[in-house]
Amino acid sequence: MLDDRAKLLMKALVERYIADGQPVGSRTLSKASGLDLSPATIRNVMSDLEDMGLIASPHTSAGRVPTARGYRLFVDTMLTVQRDGLQPPELVAEQPQKVIANAAQLLSNLSQFVGVVLAPRRASVLHHIEFLRLSERRVLVIIVSPDGDVQNRVLFTEVDYTQSQLVEAANYLNAHYAGLAFEQVRDRLAGEVERLRAEIATLMQAAVSIDAQAGQPAGEVVISGERNLLAVSDFSSDMRNLRRAFDLFEQKTQLLRLLDVSSRAEGVRIFIGGESSVVPIEELSVVSAPYEVDGQVVGTLGVIGPTRMPYDRMIQIVDITSKLVSNALSRPR
Repeated sequence: MLDDRAKLLMKALVERYIADGQPVGSRTLSKASGLDLSPATIRNVMSDLEDMGLIASPHTSAGRVPTARGYRLFVDTMLTVQRDGLQPPELVAEQPQKVIANAAQLLSNLSQFVGVVLAPRRASVLHHIEFLRLSERRVLVIIVSPDGDVQNRVLFTEVDYTQSQLVEAANYLNAHYAGLAFEQVRDRLAGEVERLRAEIATLMQAAVSIDAQAGQPAGEVVISGERNLLAVSDFSSDMRNLRRAFDLFEQKTQLLRLLDVSSRAEGVRIFIGGESSVVPIEELSVVSAPYEVDGQVVGTLGVIGPTRMPYDRMIQIVDITSKLVSNALSRPR
């Protein structure tokens, strides 16, 4: 636990470092905090904060910088968000894809960092399905969507089905469930298991349960403003960190995981690099919030920037943009 003096000094150090990007020394901290303390007293407090893992001393400077743990303490207990009348333009209620793209650009323009939006998942509909026996207890499931998109997945089964059994199961699904969403197919199959032969029912249930991977693709990640990181001194001084950041955007897999975690929480969340495996790059932080369509959370959006970002302003930008997207995508009442 920190006493009030240590909290004030910690808060002043983080704010000064965010503003200047330079390690903060005891003399600078004395002026920034407004406390009438001797340099020796401030150095003792900073030493205690360093022992607690909240700040660190770069080798090239006598000053201190916040650690991931220090940033977490700051955003959780010391950050006050001032509503400074931020007035972003409204997002016009048009095609969802356009709203999502505009939102990513808006986040980037307002933050001067990277705007990222996880688009809603597309509803998956069964148009046609086939099963092909590959080997003992291995079945290839071929799912065709109404727009002609083909998804293939290998299904490992508990029993060894013959090809004639697989054809029978596919014919039944195509005859009775074509045109329905996979969720509807799952619900109906659950109620019809007693009327179907048990082994075929199990196969069909297993097939439609893989729609989270095949029939229902994850929402698209829309990114805007990656080049803004080129102007951030934290990255321009070390191109390795910048390349790692761009690799993250290129792969998008980690971003999907991160944004999916964000969608399960209410309100704005802050992920600080180096704090956990969620954000794999120590120099990056993410401020995110879910957005809704007609009261149901369908996606997430956020800002990605350096850990040395003005969190109070980023929270405002993300919070307001999530509300704008929710309003633009929701049907008129």
